[in-house]
Amino acid sequence: MKPALMIGTLMLGFSLSGAQAADKVLKIGIEAAYPPFAYKQSDGELAGFDYDIGNALCAQMQVQCKWVEQEYDGLIPSLKVRKVDAILASLSITDERRKAVDFTHPYYRSAARLVMKRGAVVGDDLSGLQGKRIGVQRASIHDRFASAELQDKGVEVVRYGSQNEVYLDLQAGRLDGTLADDVILDQTFLKKPIGESFAFVGPKLTDPKYFGDGIGIAVRKGDEALSGQFNQALEQLRANGTYQAINARYFDFDVYGE
Repeated sequence: MKPALMIGTLMLGFSLSGAQAADKVLKIGIEAAYPPFAYKQSDGELAGFDYDIGNALCAQMQVQCKWVEQEYDGLIPSLKVRKVDAILASLSITDERRKAVDFTHPYYRSAARLVMKRGAVVGDDLSGLQGKRIGVQRASIHDRFASAELQDKGVEVVRYGSQNEVYLDLQAGRLDGTLADDVILDQTFLKKPIGESFAFVGPKLTDPKYFGDGIGIAVRKGDEALSGQFNQALEQLRANGTYQAINARYFDFDVYGE
């Protein structure tokens, strides 16, 4: 069965079995500027891995998903003031964020990487970045790492509202490189015409101090009931094949990781 058809069949089954029970609305915050995880289609509708996983989780939990779009740096504040009930927007599970929110188990994993002009050499200690301008998404884990570790190496860290803005300045030569999620960089830049003269440089960056323990769904502090529901639903999606079918729509590898 094709992945798209399989997803549709499974989702239909969920909606029919839970039609009467799905009267609870779950407001989920998302940033629709992070393809392939979340983005807007040409018709203005949301799409992406995060969006599809979220809808599948809601169907499994028999609740109605209401997606609330936010700028990335406004997601956690919106959760804290109850504008949303959860955040499903590729948030890394870090100790710093755990001070403000609670997390579910990881629903995927990735590493951070640098992208620069093909042939650039920075070294395993990143000392070759001295004097370079590196773009990051504001308020991201990559911003935090760059601020703490790269500025002391003589790097000028330039912050942007979205990763797409970074790409434009990188292509225009206003930046020397960017630091971001390796899956995002590969799927939305390096494999596109805009990124044909660029490549990954330096090591994979995975220090849990900055990059956390995978990507999770954020809920308000103490909301163990909701995080528990998400965790159980995720296990069920993994067991019944829905997760794998969604994965196959966007990636040619298992983004869930080890």
